[in-house]
Order: sequence, then structure tokens, then C-alpha cells
Amino acid sequence: MAGRLQPVLAGVVTALVGFASSFTVVLAGLRAVGADPVQAASGLLTLCVASGCCAVWLGLRHRLPLAIAWSTPGAALLVATGPVPGGWPAAVGAFLLTGLLIIAAGLIPALGRAVAAIPGPVASAMLAGVLLPLCTAPVRALVEVPRLAGPVVLVWLLLHRFARRWAVPGALAVAVMAIALTTSGPARLDLAPVVTLTAPAWTLPAVVGLALPLFLVTMAAQNVPGTAVLAGYGYRAPLGSALRVTGLATALGASAGGHAVNLAAITAALAAGPDAHPDPDRRWIASITAGIGMALLGLGAGAATTLVLLSPPVLVEAVAGLALLAALAGAVSAAVARPETREAAVVTFVVTASGVSLLGIGGAFWGLVAGCLMLLLFRRRPAVAPPPAAAPPADPDGRPEVGPDLAASHRQG
Repeated sequence: MAGRLQPVLAGVVTALVGFASSFTVVLAGLRAVGADPVQAASGLLTLCVASGCCAVWLGLRHRLPLAIAWSTPGAALLVATGPVPGGWPAAVGAFLLTGLLIIAAGLIPALGRAVAAIPGPVASAMLAGVLLPLCTAPVRALVEVPRLAGPVVLVWLLLHRFARRWAVPGALAVAVMAIALTTSGPARLDLAPVVTLTAPAWTLPAVVGLALPLFLVTMAAQNVPGTAVLAGYGYRAPLGSALRVTGLATALGASAGGHAVNLAAITAALAAGPDAHPDPDRRWIASITAGIGMALLGLGAGAATTLVLLSPPVLVEAVAGLALLAALAGAVSAAVARPETREAAVVTFVVTASGVSLLGIGGAFWGLVAGCLMLLLFRRRPAVAPPPAAAPPADPDGRPEVGPDLAASHRQG
């Protein structure tokens, strides 16, 4: 019994941390691309149930701690993109196309290789540009609503120092208390789970400016790091199977407002690490428990949405920004790590973070295009090898004489 209790508790913690750390990002993203409060609550519920079902199915099938989550960077991309031509139905169509692309990546290895061929610094810079507007929200909140934001940021700092995994949930709890104390009149919480279906529509700006960047961000910032986290704990993730299952869940949940489901990257270590169970063969229980917990937490999507509506928008964005600071730091570090691609990465970051919209297509796509063009324009040609020098005369023992210049080159090498 004790052997089962530890992974179950780890799964409960994984679900709580995963939900509380970023549900505000999801709601902000869905509202940004045109969802009304009911549609946003439906999207959050759908993502929770879809993540839970995928985690349970994959965990039972492969007996591996495959934690599943929504795409938090993808939700941040929705915030950065904003309304798309065609409104909410066009956004739903982009979600459906994203799911189909993820399924295709699981079925066609060449597509996965094509995504992997995008230069890493450029992809990281695009992600950093997407995250930057949300990550500046805590600063804006401290200026606009200091009495509400100050305690939130202070609690986040203290918990980040002494209990890092609970930093964002703790900050969220303080924000909830601040909202409860400052909201005039009783608020009616709609606790009943609601699923609202929207027929998808397709527009070229939504396909190019939302679906493709959402697919790339989900693959590069969630699925690939998720497999790396598992590999760090000695597990070989069945990536093809995971992509097919999560892609199908994304496609099926698109009409209900779910934007993307994928392998967990941020909370994956909670279910796959030794804290889940000393025996690596028993840690899959943690991921299954996390999936069940996430599905149950989705039943409170209506209350979570009502809470967000009661608070100042900048305060909600501040909590979301605190949750994404670590992801921003990792993206910036990866983007500028290589000197030869640093300028292209900076161009990608600047264009993406500018939030420009050209031809109805958001800045994430144009940032990716600008970075790749920079790489092509300033790509260094391989140095031409100098003509071979004449062989030096041999010494009496048959070994070539080493002159001063050649000896110096040997010392330098």
C-alpha cells in the first residue's frame, strides 16, 4: 500500500501544480483570439479532460510516466496573436489543423524531421518573443494595481526561493484572496461544467499566422523538451505514439475550444523523477493519477473563468507572466547561445515580440520568416582549403623535417 501511495501523491501534486500554474494563461489566450467567457470555460474543461484521457491511455499502454498537459507556450502564442480574421470560428479551425499536423508528425517521420530542421536558436527566439508580452505583465501590474499585485509578487518571490514548485500556485492563491477582498457584491460562480461547440472555419491568415506557429511552438517547446526530460530519467518516450494520441485529442477537442494537447515539459519531472517512486518501473502510476486529477480539476473550469472575469485583467496576466518567467529564461538562453546565429535569433525575437500583423498574419510567423532569411543572407561560406604545401625533405631516418612554421602550427593545434 505504501508503495502505491507515493506515486499517487506525486500524481496529485503534478495535476495541482500543472493546473494552477497556467490555467490563467489558457483563459487569457482563448479570450484573446475571440472566445467569450462560456467558450473559454469550455476550452479549459476540454483541455483538462483531453489531457487526462491521453495520460491514462498512454500510461496504461506503455507503462511509462508520460505526463500530458496543454500547450502553455501555445496559449501564450494566442495572447500574442490576438484576434484573427474570421473570429473565434477561424481560431477553432486553426486548433483543428494543429491537431491534424501533430497526428501527421506522428505518422510521417519526414514531417517530424522537417520541424527539427528549423534552426534551434530561431525557434527559441520565436518562443521568447511570444512569451515576452505576458512576462512583462507583473511589472505593469505593480504600477497599475500595486495593492493587489504587490502581495502576489512578494509571495511568488518567497516561495520561488524556498519551495519553487509551489511558487505560482501560491501566488495564484494570494491573487484569489485579493480578488475576494476587493470585489464588491457576491459573485455567482457557475460550477456546472459546460461544453460549447463551435463549427470551425478556415481563413488563410488564421492558418498561416496561428495554426502553423501553434504547431511549431507545441512541437519545439513541449513535445521535444518533454521527451528530453523523460530521457534524463532513463525513459525512452514513444514519441510517435504520443504524437498520434495527443494530436487526435487536439483535433477532437478543437470545436469545444481546446487549442493543443501535448507531452508535458514543465511538470514532466514531477511524475518521472525519483520523488514519484524509488522504482522507475512504478512511476507510471503518478502520470495516470495526474491525468485523472487533471480531468477532475477541469470540472471547476466555470469557477476558474468566473474568477478571472472578476479580477483586473492585468492581475491575471501578472500571474500568467510569473508562471512563464522560467520558460522565457530558457528560451532566451537557447536563442543567443551560439554566436554565429545570435543576430538572426535577435531579429526573430524583435519581430515576434513587436506584435506586428501583416496581411492579417501575426508576428510569430513573420519573426520566424525574418530569422530564417537572416540565416540565409549571412550564412558563412565554407573556407576554401589552401593548396597543399610541398612535402618537407626527409631526414636520414625517413621522417620529414619539421620547419619552424609547421612546428608552430602543431603547437597551436
